[in-house]
Amino acid sequence: METKYLQLNQIIAYKKSFHLSNLIWEITSNWDSFAKHTIGRQFVNAIDSVSANLAEGFGRYHKKDKIKFYYYSFGSVKECLDWNEKARVRKLINEETYSKIFATLEILPKEIHQLIKFTNEKLKI
Repeated sequence: METKYLQLNQIIAYKKSFHLSNLIWEITSNWDSFAKHTIGRQFVNAIDSVSANLAEGFGRYHKKDKIKFYYYSFGSVKECLDWNEKARVRKLINEETYSKIFATLEILPKEIHQLIKFTNEKLKI
C-alpha cells in the first residue's frame, strides 16, 4: 500500500497566492518607471513573499519552523492589502482590478490559519 503525502501544490493558500503573485507581476510590469520602482517593486516583493514563505514553511521539518513561516506569509498578506489600497488610491489600478486582488487577499488569511491549525493538529514534532 502506497502512502500519499500532501504536496505543496495541493495547499489552497499556496495555489491562490502563487496565482495572485503572477497577476500582480503582470499588472505592475506595465506601470511607468516611477510607479514600477516605488509601489510596484514593493507590491511584487510582498506578494511573492506570501507563496515563498508558504513553500519554505512546507519544506521545514519541525512543526514550529513550519508555523513560523506560515505566520510570515500571513504578515505579507496584510502588507499586500496596504499596497493594493495605495495602488487604487493613486490610480495605478482600476476598481475592478482592485476588487479582484482584494477578494483573494481577503480569503488568504483564513486559508493560512487553516494550514496552521492543520499543522498543529496533525504533526507531532
